[in-house]
Amino acid sequence: MKTMIKMMLLASTVMMTSCLADDPFSDGSNNWDYSWGDNGSTTTPGSGSSSTTTGELTTFSVSIDQTSAEPTTTASEYLPDEEDALENNSFTTEVTIDMSNPTAFTENGVEVTVNGGHITANHGSTKNICYVLSGTTTNGSFTVVGDKKYEVKLNNVNITNPDSAALNLLSGKRAYIMLVEGTSNTLSDGTGGSQKGALYCKGKLFFNGNGKLSVTGNTNNAIHSADYIVFRKGNNIYANSTANHGIKANDGIFINGGIINVEVSAEAAKGINCESNIIVNGGRTTVITTGGGTYDTEDNEAKGAACIKADSAFTINAGELWLKSTGNGGKGINVDTEANFTGGNVYIVTEGGQYKSNNDTSSPKGIKADGNINISGGAIWVRTNGYNGEGIETKSAMNISGGEVAVYAYDDAINSKGDMTITGGYVYAQGKNNDGLDANGNIYIKGGLIYAICSGSPEVAIDANTEGGKKLYLTGGTVVAVGGLENGSSLSQACYQASSWSKNTWYTMTYDSNTFSFKTPSSGGNALVISSAATPTLSSGTTVSGGTSIFGGIGMMSGSVSNGTSVSLSSYTGGNGMGGGGGFGPGDWH
Repeated sequence: MKTMIKMMLLASTVMMTSCLADDPFSDGSNNWDYSWGDNGSTTTPGSGSSSTTTGELTTFSVSIDQTSAEPTTTASEYLPDEEDALENNSFTTEVTIDMSNPTAFTENGVEVTVNGGHITANHGSTKNICYVLSGTTTNGSFTVVGDKKYEVKLNNVNITNPDSAALNLLSGKRAYIMLVEGTSNTLSDGTGGSQKGALYCKGKLFFNGNGKLSVTGNTNNAIHSADYIVFRKGNNIYANSTANHGIKANDGIFINGGIINVEVSAEAAKGINCESNIIVNGGRTTVITTGGGTYDTEDNEAKGAACIKADSAFTINAGELWLKSTGNGGKGINVDTEANFTGGNVYIVTEGGQYKSNNDTSSPKGIKADGNINISGGAIWVRTNGYNGEGIETKSAMNISGGEVAVYAYDDAINSKGDMTITGGYVYAQGKNNDGLDANGNIYIKGGLIYAICSGSPEVAIDANTEGGKKLYLTGGTVVAVGGLENGSSLSQACYQASSWSKNTWYTMTYDSNTFSFKTPSSGGNALVISSAATPTLSSGTTVSGGTSIFGGIGMMSGSVSNGTSVSLSSYTGGNGMGGGGGFGPGDWH
């Protein structure tokens, strides 16, 4: 169903009435996790009003999927070096290893030694070696040493090593793993050693082929390279760790295709963790983390789990990411520098609340970056359910120039510490308990279509840091704001407000020859404000068919519109209260 969601939404008009409802709970630990009651009101003491909504954005799910075909759309494959491509190499000398029947021998420049079920192959300076592994062992391992690059074919091999790594690639040269088509292979370690991974590689690690591989790490990571890792089209890999990260690399992780599934359960564990850059150019990658937060005594800070963690930059150009973090403080994507979204589809759910320990906190986030977040294409859907969960947050600047971004968050939906600039694309931002769009710097809206919803006064749908001398500058684009705009905004493009609005109702905004139909939330801020380059009109209670569905079924572009009642509009100058031109709330609340 995952890969069909977007097609289904484009093919039909969606009129959903289901609401997200989370049961409140307290686990009695240092963790905070405040959720929602069935009536949509917050259980957090002392909070104000709230907003709720409907649609696919509130209901889409993330689960491990090893059977659906990988997406066919890919970006250009990224390989740091031409030598990284298996097809640019020739590993013609095959050395067959039967893990069921360990045997010592020397042939073709390779020395194979055996210690019980543990096999070590040393090819020294011999080139073009291909190790072909098959058979099963429940107390063994395969180790490679040598001074030249090599290939390892996994041909229905199953290795369990209770004491250390199952596949231990100790040569510092390039290692090419070939998953033989039609085969299923498993690697698992135990808890008795100090290994870095059940599959450990000292050098660069490349996955090729159309077979299946399952790797389980019980001591540390499931898959770990001390250099970089490349995944390619056709790979079907499942990585699970109960102790640390699922897939770990020091110098880069590059996903060019394949079906990759990762599950981790340890506190603050990362599904995919890299000390350098992560680039996604294709395939379908699903990551689920279930561990809660922990306090790092070395860094003196509270930390949560993350589906993807990049210590440098993160980029997705094509493919699909399905990410879910269920523990307190968990994040979908956590990036130390820039995060770039140029294409592909990203679906993120966080279910945990804020984690607190030693007077420090780790809050759940769908996407968090310390550097700029740049969105120019693709689709991003984010839902955060737990207390203090923000949808998309950058400690620097937010730049949206294309694509579709849809966020339904417990706290701010889209937040930037620096300036926020929107020049294109479709943007939906709803904060259940806070603002839709929020910036500590200026907000520049120059283009695109924005549908923003806040929880209600004193919050606003679009909030720049007026207190800090910043402003919202609206010079273009199409805007619908349930909850109004920040007081003191610079509105070069005229804005209009309705005297009241009705909840759970389809409205249609017409401007020039364009129509944008949108469903109002079940609750939300007071003012209903609209703006477009041409003077708009607004109708309520419309029936919409055809067109292009966006934002998980609560928005429709260029649909066929019938019925409806014309809404009277007046000039709007900013502010979310009566004194600021905010208007009344939903008409059926009076």
